[in-house]
Amino acid sequence: MKKIFALLAIVLISQGGFAQDDSGLPRRDIKKNDFGINPFNLVAFGALDVGYERILNDNTSFGVDVFYRLADDEDENDDWIDTDDIFDKEFALTGKFKYYIGDRVARGFYVEAFGMYSSGEHDNERQIIDTDTGFISFVDVEEEYSDFALGFGVGGKFVTRGGFVIDVGFGLGRNLFSNESPEIVARPNLYIGYRF
Repeated sequence: MKKIFALLAIVLISQGGFAQDDSGLPRRDIKKNDFGINPFNLVAFGALDVGYERILNDNTSFGVDVFYRLADDEDENDDWIDTDDIFDKEFALTGKFKYYIGDRVARGFYVEAFGMYSSGEHDNERQIIDTDTGFISFVDVEEEYSDFALGFGVGGKFVTRGGFVIDVGFGLGRNLFSNESPEIVARPNLYIGYRF
């Protein structure tokens, strides 16, 4: 019986000796959560764009981005700047899966697949026929939409040893269900954040 306890004690102690010591690794290689905000969308277009990512392993992560357009901005002459021409979407919820290329822990260049639910207003061209003259004209009509898009993107995530994150990327997707939504969605991103 004493031999069994001695053997069990040796095995447990040796397992502790083989455990990986994370104390010498930088924060960026230990922590598993990234949070960021897109300052460009906030300042230029008045849109809140925040993202969260959970690192699954050294080469993959899963994340969620939330985009919400707060309001149109006014310029110095009190004229309205119409951001509808830049962003059709008013709200978007995006799930994304990233695969990082290379041997770094969830940083460096990546490819991503995403699914995006979005809603907003989009200008569509409609044909109008005058029944009296038979004259055909085309009119732009602003229509509300809700749709789901699938797409892919590429980018780079750069993380300092202390955990400061800059994520720059670009993606393209296609809306799938609504005729009122834009056919193609572009997903430029610039997130500045922190790994915790």
